[in-house]
Amino acid sequence: MRSVRNTLALSGDEQTLPSALSPGGSAALYLGLSALLALALLLGVMQGAVSLPAGTILKILGHSVGLPVGSVTWEGSDETILLQLRLPRVLGGAIAGAALAAAGVLFQGLLRNPLADPYVIGTSAGAGFAATVAMLLLPPASLLGFGTVALSAFVGALLAVLLVYRLARVSGRSSVVTLLLAGVVVNTVLGYLGTLTILLFEGSEFQLRRVFTWLMGGIAVHDVRQLFVVGPIIVCAIVAACGLSNSLNALTLGEEGAVAVGVDLDREARRIVGLGALLTGAAVSVGGLIGFLGLAVPHILRLAIGPDHRRLLPASALAGAALLVFADVAARTVIAPAELPVGIFTALLGGPVFLFLLRRDERGQAWR
Repeated sequence: MRSVRNTLALSGDEQTLPSALSPGGSAALYLGLSALLALALLLGVMQGAVSLPAGTILKILGHSVGLPVGSVTWEGSDETILLQLRLPRVLGGAIAGAALAAAGVLFQGLLRNPLADPYVIGTSAGAGFAATVAMLLLPPASLLGFGTVALSAFVGALLAVLLVYRLARVSGRSSVVTLLLAGVVVNTVLGYLGTLTILLFEGSEFQLRRVFTWLMGGIAVHDVRQLFVVGPIIVCAIVAACGLSNSLNALTLGEEGAVAVGVDLDREARRIVGLGALLTGAAVSVGGLIGFLGLAVPHILRLAIGPDHRRLLPASALAGAALLVFADVAARTVIAPAELPVGIFTALLGGPVFLFLLRRDERGQAWR
């Protein structure tokens, strides 16, 4: 297969790549996004119904790993809040945000559509239907720190994607168009099945409130074992997704153009869909259905730094992690001690920036 540079030259994009794609620009970009993520993580563990000073946080963390921190001056409740409640939640938000943003890059690249998001091929409807059934009908259970709802959502998301992929295959092959159409159909059918489940098996007010809150998104990491399960899955999937960057770059030429430069379209589509579904399912298991982030972050960064997926994927993962942690801080603090669904704040934080960049970019309507 030709190099990515030749591929971009074929599509006429090489002259449009901004300076952020130079080695120095890339280093500055990643450094800036890493600093933003570090700030988000610090704010995430500091802010909440009970505020924790940064000095206390550093001492508790240092003490927990055996570093000398001087006299122990913090309250025992502060240590419990930080290590057992807030830190797992903040880290869970970061990995979920990274997963959704990376999945958004994969699906937008595969479908060549800036409106594609991680839920475009059925993952949201599958997860939502399975989680609704679990909350209304299944007894409580736990496995590796995950409750019935989280496990059901993860399995439902993956099964929905498998169904979409099977429906999209015609004569042993699947095209981008049939994949997208099958996703729309499965999303619609499973969405209405979830609504029908709510109507037929009406639960208590608490159960219904729980269903709708989950459908609007909310970080739910109650056991550190969840991070040890989901974290490696998401990190490995993002690394594997970065290995598909050249194929995603070739897909900017369209299906025929990608095939012309040596891409096995069916094989690469399977890999992209599989990794995207795995990332989305893992994110859903700890965060519910968090909308807009997987749509906005990749598109914002594509407008800002260009279409090269070798840089776009890791940059989107860092930015998605930071944005979701910031949104979760807002969700926990606006009406503390009560909480709001985090999906509200991903839209409020990302929406204005998304619209500003889209209006500012003269070629915002064109896929690059």
